[in-house]
Formats: sequence, C-alpha cells, structure tokens
Amino acid sequence: MKEFEAEELARFNGEDGNPTYVAYDGKVYDVSESKLWRKGQHMNRHRSGEDLTSDMPAAPHDFKVLERFPQVGTLKKVVVEEQAIPQPIAWLINRFPFLRRHPHPMTVHFPIVFVLATSFFNVLYLVTGVKSFETTALHCLAGGILFSIVGIVTGIYTWWLNYMAKPLKPVKIKMPLTILMFFIEVIIFTWRIMTPDILDTIHFGSVIYLLLVLSLVPMITVIGWYGASMTFPVDH
Repeated sequence: MKEFEAEELARFNGEDGNPTYVAYDGKVYDVSESKLWRKGQHMNRHRSGEDLTSDMPAAPHDFKVLERFPQVGTLKKVVVEEQAIPQPIAWLINRFPFLRRHPHPMTVHFPIVFVLATSFFNVLYLVTGVKSFETTALHCLAGGILFSIVGIVTGIYTWWLNYMAKPLKPVKIKMPLTILMFFIEVIIFTWRIMTPDILDTIHFGSVIYLLLVLSLVPMITVIGWYGASMTFPVDH
C-alpha cells in the first residue's frame, strides 16, 4: 500500500474535492463516505488528514469503527516531541486512558447542579415559607463550593494536558467567571452562617443576598455553555 508522509496525509482533508483520510496506528483510512466526517471534521474537534492514534483512547468508541472504511495506505513513522508529562501522571494516563479527557467533564456536573439547586431552594423557601427549603439551599451551596474547587482543579489539569494551556476563547471566558462565581459562593455561605435569618424578612440586606444567590445562575450557565462547546462543539 501507499506510504504517506504526514505532510502528504494533511492534503487529504476533505476540502477542495480531496478525499477525507485519517490515520490510526500506522494505517490510513478513507472516511469520505462517513456523515460524521462532514467537511473533513469530526464533532468540530478532530480534523481529517491527521493521525488520530493519541486521541482514540479517550474517544467514546474504539478503533474498530475505522475498520468499516477502506484502508488506503500506511503512515510513515516520525519521531514527535511530546509534551513533557510527569512520570506518575503519564503512568496513570497509560493505565487509565479516561484520565486524559474525562476528569473535568465528569466532575463539572456537580457544581452545576449544586449551584442551580441553591437558587432553586432559596426561591422555593420564599414562595412557601418552609424553612427546610432554605436549609437545603445552604447545604447545596456548601456542595457547590466544594465541587467548584474540584471543577477548577480538573479544569486546569485538562486545559494543561489536552490544550497545552493555550489561551483559547472558552477558557478565557470560563476561568475568570469561575473564580468570580467561587468567591460569590463563599461570600453568600459566610453571610448565611453569620446571619441564619437573612431571608426570613425582606430588607435591603436580604435583597442583596438574594441577588447574589440568583447571580450564580447566569454565571454557571455561561461557564457550562463554553465548557460544553469544547467537548461538544456547535456545528454552525
């Protein structure tokens, strides 16, 4: 079979009438007939004309999906300088491939749910007057603070490992907004602990407190949207 150089493979990107080729484990496949490789891209994340060997372990499917398509050649091996990864982390990734891409998408759901639940139960308390709802909101806020820390740590890890800590637009929006949200969470939590009856009556302080609580909703929505756009890009 034909042996492709990396530069030659890059020309088969599905553009300008060229077929759509991808490589895996030294084999080159023609995926032109796949609807999932429309316009030479897969999920707006993986581009054709490239070697997908390092990406496959973190994919939701195995390499056998490529065997449905014709092999048109082989890819010439080249020595590529890889990102310097500390040995313990490299060992863990090789042992458990899901640690490359999944920690942040897996853990980020918790702060999203806890933050939304904090606003929900506070509003429910104001509507019903049932104090247990307000107490539940406090517990959810505590969970939101805890898992916001987890989300920040796993987010920085994923950004460094998979995106080389590049200043991507979603990251530049998510990072400062997440830090702002975390500080507001801590302020609200401290305020509520020091003033347990903050929402029992309506006054200037309780209105400010409630506005801070409700401000968490648009913040976590924007953070979640841009985070999801990196994992599941919107096809414009």
